[in-house]
Amino acid sequence: MNKNVQLFIPCFVDQLYPETAFNTIKLLERAGCDITYNTEQTCCGQPAYNSGYCENAREVGTKFLKDFQPESYIVSPSASCIGMIKSGYDDLFTNTSFHNQCRDIQKVVFEISDFLINVLKFENFGAELVGTAVYHDSCSALRDCNIKSEPRKLLSYVGGLEIIEMKDQETCCGFGGSFAVKFEGISSAMAEQKVKNAQDVNADYIISTDASCLLQLQSYIDKNNIPIRTMHLVDVLASGWANI
Repeated sequence: MNKNVQLFIPCFVDQLYPETAFNTIKLLERAGCDITYNTEQTCCGQPAYNSGYCENAREVGTKFLKDFQPESYIVSPSASCIGMIKSGYDDLFTNTSFHNQCRDIQKVVFEISDFLINVLKFENFGAELVGTAVYHDSCSALRDCNIKSEPRKLLSYVGGLEIIEMKDQETCCGFGGSFAVKFEGISSAMAEQKVKNAQDVNADYIISTDASCLLQLQSYIDKNNIPIRTMHLVDVLASGWANI
């Protein structure tokens, strides 16, 4: 099997959660992958696209298509960015000069849990994290990438960690990019409900594969001094061995 991987680190992770980026590398290396990282990479264009600026999004997306090659897998620790490439790029590049390049890229781009489970068939990293956790299904992972069982399967191998379901499991956290800015009150109420549902099952952790969702929920948690910690799936899977 070809295990050459081009690493795509989204803006959110690069600027706010760099440790998640390094842990992504550690996971892929442990799974036997050879990784390359193009330092010229920037954004996938999702912020502009979601705000209705399609021409700006197309310009940024065009750079993405030039920065990555379809000859090897492209893997990212962000379902929202992968969802943008898999779905949003259809709107931006269908019947353009980048049509074929876009389709070729879409065939090899994966969110990391999807890649580990469905491509590499790699499930157990020997991670350890003691506590009880809920997994937050981000809208992009669930609806754009059809990812649901993959993160849960990976988490089932984490020693000491109990994963339980919570009420309204598939409901949005309220982030939604610019939605959180334009509709602050609604956004905050959605975050409150999600955190409350985690509290109701006595969760120690809220885990997700989208850093933007985690930022939204952790902000509410910090503001209200709630004893719950948010963690990216990648950071959980790297717990207990990555620094050995």
